[in-house]
Amino acid sequence: MTPDAKTLGEQIRRDGFAFVPAAQMQALFAASGQHSAWNDDWQHFASSWNDLVLDTYLPEGHRYRLRRHATLSMRAGQTRARIEPHQPHYQSLDYNPLAGGIQRWFEPIARDVIEGASMQRILAFCRELFDGFKPDVEWHIECHQFRIEARRDAPGQPTPEGVHRDGVDYVLVLLIGRANIASGTTTTHDLAGNQLGSFTLSAPLDAALVDDARVKHGVTPVQPIDPARPAHRDVLVVTFRAK
Repeated sequence: MTPDAKTLGEQIRRDGFAFVPAAQMQALFAASGQHSAWNDDWQHFASSWNDLVLDTYLPEGHRYRLRRHATLSMRAGQTRARIEPHQPHYQSLDYNPLAGGIQRWFEPIARDVIEGASMQRILAFCRELFDGFKPDVEWHIECHQFRIEARRDAPGQPTPEGVHRDGVDYVLVLLIGRANIASGTTTTHDLAGNQLGSFTLSAPLDAALVDDARVKHGVTPVQPIDPARPAHRDVLVVTFRAK
């Protein structure tokens, strides 16, 4: 583990979460020596958010979220994640009172996106970081591509279930891009509901890392700056759970 990654792990161990600015995340990703492959792949990776599918599991009045989903696995020391057979995403009602309690089948993330240098480097970085908390485990990984759209009469809600936990061990939220939106402030809270911090993912590669067993998180709704133009917030959410 690089010194910067070790310091980040110590911050998460102490506070239960970390906001990591884009420049620091880029340096952490580049520490693998695969910077050229990352640069070659990033445009294709980011543009795949233009091919997401409406999330129809949210109730009426919540038609602003598009997504794709994939399930993978990794063990300690591995640099590439293994793609698992496509399967549903499940959360209990305890973690998601709005859309939990059922198996939710989403369209899969394209295989070339998962196998590209950007996604694989993100996953390898997470595996290395989270191995520092739980060494020698096999990780169950879920990746979610989210686009939250905002309209004049319908702000988009990045976390429509409210301040929540995901029911996993660790979470990465990585900003891919924002277009014509205001707000979208992330807040973190202890299990009693007391706010621990707040920050806004505003530049591509700004990131939030959360110890899900200790910290809840939520994001305020996003509104269009210019109601006449399309407005959206794109993030990659990656969850790690020890099998």
